[in-house]
Amino acid sequence: MSAKAISEQTGKEFLYKYICTAAAVQNRFKYATVSANTDWDRLAQEHPWLLTEKLVVKPDQLIKRRGKLGLVGINLDLQGVKDWLKDRLLKETTVGKAKGVLKNFLIEPFVPHKQEEEFYMCVYATREGDHVLFHHEGGVEVGDVDAKALRLMVPVGEKLNEQQVTEQLLTHVSDEKKGVLASFILGLFSLYEDLYFTYLEINPLVVTEDGVYILDMAAKIDATADYICKAKWGDVEFPPPFGREAYPEEAYIADLDAKSGASLKLTILNPKGRIWTMVAGGGASVVYSDTICDCGGVDELANYGEYSGAPSEQQTYDYAKTILSLMTREKHPEGKVLIIGGSIANFTNVAATFKGIVRAIKDYQEPLKEHEVTIFVRRGGPNYQEGLRVMGEVGKTTGIPIHVFGTETHMTAIVGMALGHRPIPHQPPSDAHTANFLLNASSCAKTPAATRTASFSETRVTNESCPAKKCKGLPADSLHSILWPLKNVVMGDWKEAQASSGCFGAKATTLFSKHTKTIVWGMQTRAVQGMLDFDYVCSRDEPSVGAMVYPFTGDHKQKFYWGHKEILIPVYKNMADAMKKHPEVDVLISFASLRSAFDSTVEAMQFTQIHTIAIIAEGIPEALTRKMIKMADEKGITIIGPATVGGIKPGCFKIGNTGGMLDNILSSKLYRPGSVAYVSRSGGMSNELNNIISRTTDGVYEGVAIGGDRYPGSTFMDHVLRYQDTPDVKMIVVLGEIGGTEEYNICEGIKGGRITKPVVCWCIGTCATMFSSEVQFGHAGACANQASETAMAKNQALRDAGAYVPKSFDELGDVIKTVYSDLVANGTIVPAEEVPPPTVPMDYSWARELGLIRKPASFMTSICDERGQELIYAGMPITEVFKEEMGIGGVLGLLWFQRRLPRYACQFIEMCLMVTADHGPAVSGAHNTIVCARAGKDLISSLTSGLLTIGDRFGGALDAAAKQFSKAFDSGMLPMEFVNKMKKDGKLIMGIGHRVKSINNPDMRVQILKDFVKQHFPSTQLLDYALDVEKITTSKKPNLILNVDGFIGVAFVDLLRTCGGFTRDEADEFVEIGALNGIFVLGRSMGFIGHYLDQKRLKQGLYRHPWDDISYVLPEHMSM
Repeated sequence: MSAKAISEQTGKEFLYKYICTAAAVQNRFKYATVSANTDWDRLAQEHPWLLTEKLVVKPDQLIKRRGKLGLVGINLDLQGVKDWLKDRLLKETTVGKAKGVLKNFLIEPFVPHKQEEEFYMCVYATREGDHVLFHHEGGVEVGDVDAKALRLMVPVGEKLNEQQVTEQLLTHVSDEKKGVLASFILGLFSLYEDLYFTYLEINPLVVTEDGVYILDMAAKIDATADYICKAKWGDVEFPPPFGREAYPEEAYIADLDAKSGASLKLTILNPKGRIWTMVAGGGASVVYSDTICDCGGVDELANYGEYSGAPSEQQTYDYAKTILSLMTREKHPEGKVLIIGGSIANFTNVAATFKGIVRAIKDYQEPLKEHEVTIFVRRGGPNYQEGLRVMGEVGKTTGIPIHVFGTETHMTAIVGMALGHRPIPHQPPSDAHTANFLLNASSCAKTPAATRTASFSETRVTNESCPAKKCKGLPADSLHSILWPLKNVVMGDWKEAQASSGCFGAKATTLFSKHTKTIVWGMQTRAVQGMLDFDYVCSRDEPSVGAMVYPFTGDHKQKFYWGHKEILIPVYKNMADAMKKHPEVDVLISFASLRSAFDSTVEAMQFTQIHTIAIIAEGIPEALTRKMIKMADEKGITIIGPATVGGIKPGCFKIGNTGGMLDNILSSKLYRPGSVAYVSRSGGMSNELNNIISRTTDGVYEGVAIGGDRYPGSTFMDHVLRYQDTPDVKMIVVLGEIGGTEEYNICEGIKGGRITKPVVCWCIGTCATMFSSEVQFGHAGACANQASETAMAKNQALRDAGAYVPKSFDELGDVIKTVYSDLVANGTIVPAEEVPPPTVPMDYSWARELGLIRKPASFMTSICDERGQELIYAGMPITEVFKEEMGIGGVLGLLWFQRRLPRYACQFIEMCLMVTADHGPAVSGAHNTIVCARAGKDLISSLTSGLLTIGDRFGGALDAAAKQFSKAFDSGMLPMEFVNKMKKDGKLIMGIGHRVKSINNPDMRVQILKDFVKQHFPSTQLLDYALDVEKITTSKKPNLILNVDGFIGVAFVDLLRTCGGFTRDEADEFVEIGALNGIFVLGRSMGFIGHYLDQKRLKQGLYRHPWDDISYVLPEHMSM
């Protein structure tokens, strides 16, 4: 959501901090907040004025008309405030339809004043500009300010000046107050713009001789501007609407949403309800809520929410886990239902997201069964068949009743099934698998009867289009008497825009053809490949993507597939270069992020060749969007978006991921044009419309998703008029939604005769009027600010105007089919002959994901997996590694031995690393490292130089010692026999002997390890054997001791054999493959790095060995 309400305290804090005006704003920062936990003594210390001034107290919980509701205490001292709060704090009260508990209050100084000193002021945003309302009479009895107030509209990009304010707003104000008010209004408007407010109301605004007082204030800010305003806003807390509690689970999901590129939303409506939803898509989530309410489930609807934008498996798991946790806390006598629904995804891998949901269901299977939960699933989109299969399997394995449906089932049919209004089919028909379309389509029985032979732009000879008319047999709902005041500002906008269109550049009626070329901004290779595959099945002569722009790399070429062959598409760092080298391009598809979308769009609009721009990014601040819209209107450019998936013109062109993958393109017959054009806000619902229209008519001619923001770049009416003026479009479908008044322009167009083709229209969001508190739906613009913006009011207005309006979304397909059948019957539409489209090879990566092919892997690994949300070491998530405080020894056990070793074993490994870390600069490895470092080599080269010296003579005796001693011990050889045999064979005993240490000068490293091993190891048979060998060797020569390499080698064998984690064969295998030498390599690497850093720090120069330390021995004939 973009426009979010803030508390009165937050709004006043912003105003007091940042307003710049010559007017004296009084009582700055004089406010105190009170809740049930307030320490009154401390509050009085922090705000001493509470003890000396008369006070006002009121709840600060987004409650309107507090004065009329008796929720304002006036002219009280501090004790009076406490007494007043006793009757209200933590008490339940009813405001309109909402019941809530009064928790947060605001105390301010009481301002004595006269009635004539009260004024009303409001600033709010619309598509064309910002409206400033002012009335010379303010206060509780202000009445209908829309009718009374003087109004000034500041167009987008223009500034407000004092003359405008004085002449147009202050005509009824006394002369002595005009200067103060004009200065204040200018300062407030500047604050409103700078801090990205979308709504700011002050009532009353009091002006006395002392200055200006802000008594009551209500405000909304554009939350998407956080990245711009963070320094001034700080951490803003957005309170929930009155009547709805703020749940920690909502905050948790909001935090997940903020950290994710996907969209995750959750609003808890009734935690005791029996109907829970987990819906994919902002538009689809509204449709499901509507249908539940239509079926009588409004009182049992527990939550509203949505997940979309390709969340990862882990994110979906966290989201699903939260909902399952909430719904299994209290039992319901009728059991509960969970509706996992969604439209047909455009780019989200359904199977991947379902994996997260399946994990959550498995984790909660016992509570779900205990609470008698039944699950209904309906989904479509990329890899949805696999997702549905997995979901069905988990139902069978857990015993939870899970009913699974795909695109063959109407999107909301599962709601009727879940609530007992329609039967549950035992074996629902299933659509073809992705592979059936793409592999050998010509012989596949499931391949749709495909495309027509007519050319893509051919005008078919038909009768004149049938005028819009009321739909026979569709009874009006009971809302005919609803009051929806159509204000002049609403209806005037479209008419005025039509009248003044000569002031702007003329926009094209045809946005796309089979020759359209585009530039894609952003490295979106998957989307581009999808566009090229679409082009190929549409039999285009050339790819629609001419070039890509990506500022973060140099100019290069990117490889893609065109049917069976590979092609290269140029990628430019600079947009100007791309435009110059590709003059045929007239469309820009921008995948720029929300932070860079504005700048890149403005840059693109400087090139006259561009006439259409699609902006995919969601979350662009509304003020920036409005500037883009104004600039586009002036230049005659059509903008689709922001916050959209784009649009599609079958047989010609598709924007990015629109229409989904090829299986959906083919099943929805989007490879050739039909006779029906549609416009929708929702991207996911546009794909659902593709499905519905393909099943009920001859298919889609063109479809556009204008985007879910409050101010889409192009409007419903823009596209409906294009379709009206396009001869091949025979009927129009509009999927509107709650919020805004754009649909009323369609009403006017129908009634005024500008629109004559049949229009089937449905506005989603009818459930909103049934909720007791305000709910912000998934799209930023899906919120009604007045009665006329509700979906019910708009549906009734459209019905009265003559559009075909179904009773619910459930019936939308039936109405479309009825209208289409009438057009076929009267000859307006003549269905063309179908011929199959060309086949497109499936990408290897996608075929593998679908399980259609297999090939041997180039590598195998069994110790680590980085593919998921969390790094996993030998099956243990990294978070668990830290939670268990496993340390380096524990990690080494996981990665080297695939075991969780006992604590003493981990400690022993760490001790071995510590004692082998270094043994001075004189040993060969350290010496080599030092020489290399002094030669100016880098860290890796110097370290490698030292490591290459490790072998049987230096440091590499761990494995050899372990093998020799183990073999002797296992064969039953006595220590003396072992020593004699090695001597007879002329072999050294590995791990015996030291250049410096001896029996009289023991190695303390060995002593430390020996004490630990003797204390903690279950058995030390091999170590004892080695110590007996040491007694024999040291009796001959005192330095033939068991050295640190030998000790670690034999002790490690004891560890592997006796810790209980390994079989004898496994223990011997680790010794055989060299695992023990790894201990010395890992430990000594620390010392080598230390020597490297030491030499660099000491700035030692190139090493040259001195001559006097070299014995030059040359052959005699050479010296002669």
